[in-house]
Parts: sequence; structure tokens; C-alpha cells
Amino acid sequence: MSTEQGSHSHYKRSLGTVSLTAVGLGSIIGSGWLFGAERAASLAGPAAILAWVIGAAVALTIALTYSELGSMFPKAGGMVRYGQYSHGSLAGYLAAWANWIAIVSVIPGEATASIQYMSSWDFGWAKHLYDGKELTGTGVLLASVLLVFYFFLNWFAITLFAKTNTAITVFKVVVPTLTAGALLLAHFDTGNISGNGGFTPNGWSSVFTAVAVSGIVWAYNGFQSPLNMAGEARNPGKSLPKAVISSIIISLVIYVALQVAFLGAVPAADLSHGGWSSLSFNSPLADLATAWGLNWLALLLYADAFISPSGTGMIYAATTSRMIHGVQENGHLPKIFGKVDPKTGIPRPALLLNLVIAFAFLAVFRGWGSLAEIVSVATVISYITGPVAVMSLRRLSPNLPRPVKLRAMPIIAPIAMVFGSLVLYWARWPLTGKVIFIMAIGLPIWAWYELRKPWAELKPHLLAGAWMVAYLLVMAFVSWAGGKEYGGRGYLPEGWDILVVAAIGLAFYAWGVSSAWRNPSLVEAEQELAADAAAEAAAGEADDDRREKAAAGV
Repeated sequence: MSTEQGSHSHYKRSLGTVSLTAVGLGSIIGSGWLFGAERAASLAGPAAILAWVIGAAVALTIALTYSELGSMFPKAGGMVRYGQYSHGSLAGYLAAWANWIAIVSVIPGEATASIQYMSSWDFGWAKHLYDGKELTGTGVLLASVLLVFYFFLNWFAITLFAKTNTAITVFKVVVPTLTAGALLLAHFDTGNISGNGGFTPNGWSSVFTAVAVSGIVWAYNGFQSPLNMAGEARNPGKSLPKAVISSIIISLVIYVALQVAFLGAVPAADLSHGGWSSLSFNSPLADLATAWGLNWLALLLYADAFISPSGTGMIYAATTSRMIHGVQENGHLPKIFGKVDPKTGIPRPALLLNLVIAFAFLAVFRGWGSLAEIVSVATVISYITGPVAVMSLRRLSPNLPRPVKLRAMPIIAPIAMVFGSLVLYWARWPLTGKVIFIMAIGLPIWAWYELRKPWAELKPHLLAGAWMVAYLLVMAFVSWAGGKEYGGRGYLPEGWDILVVAAIGLAFYAWGVSSAWRNPSLVEAEQELAADAAAEAAAGEADDDRREKAAAGV
């Protein structure tokens, strides 16, 4: 048995479809619903409703590619492995780094959201937790306490995590639904929709930008949490796709309802000077509840501002530790981070590393909005390997078992690549450039482990990963040179820039699929899957023998 197989044997396959769906919903419904409606409305006005629908379409398309991959390789930290299997160390590392940056920064983001909502409490000390842009020193201290709380909830056992998360998720679904209904009944001003610049007061470009940076991508990104916990799924072939798709669809319904309720509940006076872009609530939904006399709802929202983000923070603390485990097994971290406690099934060293990184993010990015932007763009960068990897592996390993295999995947995959490229462009320059620079910061770690290898061994990894490095550089350039409505220099006319980005996505999709190769990570994964299948078959035969003997009275 390999070291990897041994470490994975310590994971407890205790999560079924309901628990995995709860993991997905619990990740999706975190702080995004508490702040996303206001941020989306401030950018796009009433058309923010469409931004949530577009965001769900993007997430669902990309999630379908990852569902096939997750069912093929039901291993912990799945999202950081697929690029490694299809393209080797360079592309695999870049994808894993982007994914990890996107997910680990959510943990302090959720803690920040809870404290930011607390700043609206009617107590003097609470008013000093948030200065209108970011947390104060006291606010950061309280958010740090929450990070430690998430950590300890994950330290002990996956069964405790599953039981706690399912209960929290029920609450997290009920409260947003109740909030939307109560606000709709309390006040709905149709003039908010028709006035203040109309349905799209800032143009269609603002709708697309809202998808990228207002927290919508942040919110739907939770679909990958069940995939990262595939090593603990009882029947991953059936439970993973059901959990991923169900969590996205359920959350879409909730988010649209909340956005509609928010648009109608904003007092007209708040829009009279500056329109939608002038909104500046500290605790958006709770402030609206108070404005319309729904004090009971405001209290419930203040309570949920702890429970919802904390539930998501707890999930991400769990899933990121599995991701670190996966990165270590890809060969890019010390072996200690691949250790799994045999009694509890928890990768505790990885959990400790993520706690330290979460503290670092909290120290630098103290506001929910700034964290949401970083998370969203890094997430999109990590998305692009899924469509490429799923079709690459169909070419490289056509005989691998695929419990989830869609006939339409040859169409879905390139569309997903185009969607991911568009969202990256919509995020606007210079944010796109900044996050792509953060991707480059991780390369020295890759170089430390890889550049010591012989050139003949390293060369195919470089050639297979060149497409992703070139993609990031080209997208940074197009973002800089693109339309002014997306922060660019205006060298690309409006409309044509979208076509150029779509063409770039398709071109790099074709390059990526053609450059995939049967690297050692893929061969090893195939051998492990074959060994697992043989072991299951032997166990089944042994069970049949016992039943036959029992029936014969032996």
C-alpha cells in the first residue's frame, strides 16, 4: 500500500447525499446572502436579479465538469488534484494554488462578516468594531476568536462536523427564506424597480461585473465543498453530483428571492441622492428590517450573522485542510501536511496551517468587500482547469470508471471555459491583474520542489502546463487593454471585447486539452483505483461465500 493510500484509509466514509448537500448549501449560504444583495444592487440596480441567475448558470456549468471528475477520483481535496492528473505538476500546482487561495480566504471573510453585522448592535462598544470600510483592532480580535472556534469544531471528528453542519444548514436555509418573505410582506416599493435609472441604471456591463465581484461568485463557490470531501462520501458516484447540483439550484431560488425583497424594501429616501450606487448599509438586511419595524427579524438576522458565516467558516476550515492534504500528495508541501489522525480522520497538521494563513488574511484584508473580490477572482482562475481536465482525461483514460458521465460534456466543457474567462474579464482591471500576480507569488514553492528534478523529467510538465501560464498572461493583457467599462484602456470596443475573450477561452481550451499527457500522477491514480476496485470485488466475493455457507447451515 502506498503512503497516499494509507493516509486516505484513515478518512471515514460517513457522509451520504443529505450530509453532502448540507455541506454544499452550508458553504454557499454563508455571508454572501447577508451582503451580496446590497453589493449587487449598488453595482447593477434592479438588474442584480439577473446577475444571480447568470452566476448560478456559470457555477452550474462548471460544477458539471467537476462532478464527473469528483466521481472518478473520490479523494479528499479533490479540487486541487484534477489539473495534476491531466497536465502534471505546473498546471496542477497553479490550479491548486488558485483554489486554495480562493477557499482559505473565505474563512476570515466569514468571521469578518459576523463582526461587521455585530457593529450594528445598539451598544456603544459594538459601534467601534467597524469603521465603515474595515474592521477596527477590536473587530479583528473578535474575528480571530471566531477563527479559533472554527478550528476547534474541526479538530475532533468528522462525525461531529457532519452532525453540527446539518443542523446549522437547516437554520441557514430557513432564516434567509423567512427574511425574504417578511421583507416582501412588510414593504415593496415598485418605484425602486422602475425609477432611479430604470432596470439597468449603470448599463449591462455593471450586471456582469456584479457577477464577478459583488460576492456572487463567492456565494456559489460553495458547490466545490462536497467534491473536496469526496474521500468521506459513502457512495460518491451518486451522492456527489446530486449534492453539487441540488445545492446550487436551492441556493439560486433563495438568493433571487432575497434580492427581489431587498430591492423593494430599500427606503426611497436612501435612493434619492445618488441612486443605487449610494447605498451604504453596515448590516444591509438587518437595517432594512429595523427600518420597517421588523425588530424580531433584525434580532434573528443578528443571530444568524453569527450562525451562517460560522457554519460556512467551519465547512471551509474542514475542506481547506483536505485541500492542503491533496497539495502535499501532489508533491508540493512537506509530508507532515499529509498526515491524517487515524482515530478521528482529521488532517490536523493541515488544519493548523490553514488557521495560520487565515490569521494572515484577516490581518491584511479586514473588510468583507475586499476579501470577496480576491476570493471571487481567484475562484474563477481555479475554475478553468475543470473543463480542460475533464475532456483531457476522457482522451487519456477513456476506460476509467465514470459514475457520472454526461453525453453533452464535449459541449458543456468549452462553454464552461468561456464562462470562466468572461467572469475573469468582468472582474475589471486592475483587480484581475492583482489576483493574477498573487497566483505568481506561489510559483517559488513549485520551483523549490520541481526545479531540482532532471530536465528530462521536468520538461513534459513545463510543456503541458505552458497553456495555463500563457492563459493568465493573455487574460491580464486583455483586461488591461479591454473596454473602459471593465477598467481597461479602451483599446477593445464594447461588445467586441466580449467576443475576443470568448475566443481566447475557446483557443486555450483547445490548447489545454491537446497538451494533456499521461503523467506519473495519473498513472498512480489509475493504479490506486484499480486496486480499490479489486479489493471491493474480493470483499464482495467473501460476503457471498459467507452468505452461501450460512444458507447451507455450514
